Amino acid sequence: MKCLYLMLALSLISMRLYGQEASAVLANQSETNKEIARNFYQDLWFTNNTGNYKHYVADQYVVHDIGDRKGVIEPAVEQKNIADFFWKHGAFDCKIDYQISEGDLVATRWTGSFKAHTLFGRIFLETKAPISIINVFRIKDGKIVELWNHRHDIETPQTLKFTIKGLIMGLMLALIPTFIAFRLRKKLRQLSK
Repeated sequence: MKCLYLMLALSLISMRLYGQEASAVLANQSETNKEIARNFYQDLWFTNNTGNYKHYVADQYVVHDIGDRKGVIEPAVEQKNIADFFWKHGAFDCKIDYQISEGDLVATRWTGSFKAHTLFGRIFLETKAPISIINVFRIKDGKIVELWNHRHDIETPQTLKFTIKGLIMGLMLALIPTFIAFRLRKKLRQLSK
C-alpha cells in the first residue's frame, strides 16, 4: 500500500513539474513571438530598415486588411514595398502602446503619426493627429504567416479619395440633366422659329 501511495505521489509531482515546464515553454514562445512583432515594427515602421522584412515575414503570408485586401496571399516583399512607399513620402513617429500574446497570435496596438516630405504625402498620407492601429500576427516557425490590420482611416487623409470620388460622381450625375436641358432648350428655340 505504501508503494501505491509513493507511486501516486511521484506521478502527481511529475505531472505538476511537466505542467510547469509546459507553461514555461508557452510563456517563452509568447515572449519570442512578441519580440518578433516588436522588431518588425522597429525595422519597417519606426526606422527605415525595410530590407530586414525577410527576418520577420514568411515567404508568403495571408493578409486581412480593410478594403479589398481580405484573405489575400502576398509575397513577403510586399511588406517592404508598403513601408518603402511611406518612407519615400515622409517619416513616422511611432510607439508601441501594448502587446498581448496567446499561442501563436500576437496583438499589438501601436500609435503613430506621419509627417510628409512630398506634396503627394501631404495631400494623401500625412496625419494631423496620431492614429492608432491594431495588428494581429500569426507567427509560425519564427515568421509572420498571417496578419490582420485594423485602423480607423476616417481620421486620416485616406478618406480624401472617397470624397473626391463622390464629388466626381456627383458632378457626373449633375451634368446629365444639364446636358438634357441644353438639348431641350436648343429644340425649343428651333421650334419657336
